[in-house]
Amino acid sequence: MAKESSFDVVSTVDMQEVDNAFQQARKELAQRYDLKDSGAEITLDKNGRTMTVSAPADFVAGQVIDVIGSKLIKRGIDLTAVSWGDPIAATGGSVRRVATIVDGIDKETAGKINKDIKAQKLKCKVTIEGDKLRVSSASRDTLQEVIAFLKGQDYGQPLQYVNYR
Repeated sequence: MAKESSFDVVSTVDMQEVDNAFQQARKELAQRYDLKDSGAEITLDKNGRTMTVSAPADFVAGQVIDVIGSKLIKRGIDLTAVSWGDPIAATGGSVRRVATIVDGIDKETAGKINKDIKAQKLKCKVTIEGDKLRVSSASRDTLQEVIAFLKGQDYGQPLQYVNYR
């Protein structure tokens, strides 16, 4: 009987890289002539996995978010890992936007991925284990097909394929 191969589908973000991108964005805010004295600020809560942008206007907040996005991309972090909330009106006509950094695959997304893999009619077994999925099959080629299929799909967050054995 053939040994069963498997891999895990996870969605993780390296918080150290997010912190590095945050520090670079903060430096650029202090040095860039159009944002230097605008009153815009960014804060990062590593434990809560949130980033907050405070700005005097929605336009300035958009510029700050663009700066953060460019730094995240340079650090190799997919922008779908950062989910920006709607602008919140703050005191003095200023605007605050909070971003949450995705960690793990939530139940709805895991169910959708599971359903999509089963719809492909491939000979594999998918199990949901907390915030990750384990895909196992006797054929490594089938697992490669599953990975290729998932790379072509968009689930609103970055997926990584780890523990391939």
